[in-house]
Amino acid sequence: MSTELQVVAARLHRVRMPLVHAFQTSSHRKAYLDHILVALEDASGAVGWGEIASPSDPYYASETVETCWHIASRYLLPAIIGRRWTHPSQLQADKIRGNQFAKSGLDVAAWVLWAEAQQLPLATVLGGQRTEVVAGVSLGIEPTIDDLLAQVQQQVESGYPRVKLKIAQDWDVEPVRAVRAAYPKLDLHVDANGIYTAGELDRLVELDGFGLTMIEQPFAPRDLLAHAELQRRIGTPVCLDESVETVADLETALGLGALRVLNIKVSRMGGLTAARAAHDRAQDAGIPVWCGGMHEFGVGRLANVALSSLAGFTLPSDVSASEKYYARDIVEPAVTAVGGVVQVPDGPGLGHQVDREFVVANTVEELRLGPGQE
Repeated sequence: MSTELQVVAARLHRVRMPLVHAFQTSSHRKAYLDHILVALEDASGAVGWGEIASPSDPYYASETVETCWHIASRYLLPAIIGRRWTHPSQLQADKIRGNQFAKSGLDVAAWVLWAEAQQLPLATVLGGQRTEVVAGVSLGIEPTIDDLLAQVQQQVESGYPRVKLKIAQDWDVEPVRAVRAAYPKLDLHVDANGIYTAGELDRLVELDGFGLTMIEQPFAPRDLLAHAELQRRIGTPVCLDESVETVADLETALGLGALRVLNIKVSRMGGLTAARAAHDRAQDAGIPVWCGGMHEFGVGRLANVALSSLAGFTLPSDVSASEKYYARDIVEPAVTAVGGVVQVPDGPGLGHQVDREFVVANTVEELRLGPGQE
């Protein structure tokens, strides 16, 4: 498409939403989330929505809601308002180092606006081929193994074919053993969010006998050598998440033999532009990929669904139904999963409408940029 677009105004909404079930990882526990919604408006009045799904605290990544708000409002949005463009990739903020989460919200909003301008689904303009996506769920660390088993049972009964368990040093072998004993054929994998050290490699080797689909991000993001050593010692595929923020990171990991699966997160990689490039490179290298999530609201969730329609996403992705995390979502209709499968929207843009009144009702901070605004 060669139609020229121009963002004339933009809004940021810091939206707070309670989780239906508190979620604990190896680093922290959360009962609600603050995410930043980005709305880009072009001269025709069309609006493209994106979501900055950064954590509130610097445990998963160095970015937080506050840092993203600062970078988006001071640097990213002013750089694109009034600028003319014909493809979302032209709005990449290459001069700004890092800040992938902040960049992601604007990149997704630009892709959605571009799709809206063509009256095409987001999945179509990305090059997606699937009409439905197999979903998986991610379960946090629970107070007891019985509590965990109850959560697994609930998700299996809901039809989800894959369950991911968060693990840590005091919550790894025994919970996995219990879940595998109860569900011997379940597609099961674990995620450590980088909490282990190279000196604890032998403990992770113990997990190799449970028939896991993958062990995700056992070591710190930059410790690719430890990931490579673990992969040499086990048959279970090692999956990288936090280690890969750019395609260059992926090239390094491939060169070291540090992974056999890649988790592609739109937020972690700075948006759909970079996520699609990582998908293409992984596909060339024969590395299966899946789309990870950050407990996104409906906007980010639908962007993940669209990305997961690409050919290389052969493993279940974190695109479960809205109701898994939120009593009410910000999009209408909410994202649903039937038998663990999410339909790829076929309407223009996101394919769902953003409930603006509900967004405003749950906004705790707002910024408007454009003519007459500061």
